[in-house]
Order: sequence, then C-alpha cells, then structure tokens
Amino acid sequence: MPRLLIAAFALFLAGCAAAPEPAPVSSETTASAERLSDRDLQAKWWTWAASSPENRNPVVDDTGQWCAENQPEDVWFFAGTFGGPVDRRCQVPAGRPLAGPAVNTVTNCESFMAGGTGSVTLDGQLVELRRIAPVGITFEAAPDNAVGAREGRVQAQACGLWAWIPPLKPGEHELVVAGEFGDFSTSARYLLTVGSAD
Repeated sequence: MPRLLIAAFALFLAGCAAAPEPAPVSSETTASAERLSDRDLQAKWWTWAASSPENRNPVVDDTGQWCAENQPEDVWFFAGTFGGPVDRRCQVPAGRPLAGPAVNTVTNCESFMAGGTGSVTLDGQLVELRRIAPVGITFEAAPDNAVGAREGRVQAQACGLWAWIPPLKPGEHELVVAGEFGDFSTSARYLLTVGSAD
C-alpha cells in the first residue's frame, strides 16, 4: 500500500469514534469567526501536515513539542495521530480560531467517507462537525514529509469531517480527537494554554 494512502488511512482513523450523546457546542461567535472555504481549509491543513519530516511533524508528535511547527497565521491547526493515544501540551496564540479533522483523507473519498464517523470535544462538550464532500485541492509537500506525499505541489481530492472552533478565551482548555476502526484505535488529547491578547 503506498505510504500516502497509509498516512491518509491513519488520519481517517484519528477521529473515527462514534459520537457520544451530549449536545454539540454552540456559540454565537461561531458564525462571526470567518471560516476558510472547504477547499482552502483542506489545502492549508494538508500543506501544514506535509510541511515537516517525521521527527518534527505535529501529526506524529506525541508530546506537543511540535504543535507550533509551521502553523499558519490565520488559524491554529490540530490533528489526530497515525495510530495509538497521545497527550499533547500546546500553546495557542490569542485570537486564533482552531481547525482540524475528526475524519479526513485525500484518497478514495467516496468509499473512505461512507462509514466515517468521528468526534471532537472541547472542554467536555461535543464540537459540531461539518461534512466536506470531495473537493479538488492543491497542497505543498516538503521533502521527506511525514504523510508520504511526493515533494512539491500535490493535487488531490480531499474530504472529511471538520471542526472549526472560534478563538478560545485565555487560559486552559482540553481538546480531544478520538477514533476507532476495527482493531485500530487512536486518540489525541490536547491540553491547550491560550495566551492573553497583547
């Protein structure tokens, strides 16, 4: 199986758990926080995920030491894992919305998403996810990137279930992405510290 497909499969599984019953997080600020288009969100996220090698990659990271690696200035990205549980401690700049997939892939979108479910929780409450149907994207991949994409500009069909979270209040927050598929399970628990605005 090609490495990109393996990586995409692992990212898909990063948020493949059935969602619990509590009501999703709802906030009036959600609508006012400017969201990226489906195409731009996925292209930027995949560029971020493919922008560093495995030894510095925020998706492979199991402590949070690489959380800030290549983060864009207009959004703070999070991710699941390539398998297994991790606890990450991360600093998040004030005023920055957060975004990341519960389920996503850049290969075989139709079959991949047919059974895809996932959950993201913030401070114990479900975050409402949006389903993004397959859309053509172009992303940039660095040499020896952790997702196994060839170096340079990569064109792909991307899809998934995505969380978009308006900027958080300063202080401590817990963000959890969890999933399972067959005998495979994974979870990423983020302990976030959001700074104060200058």
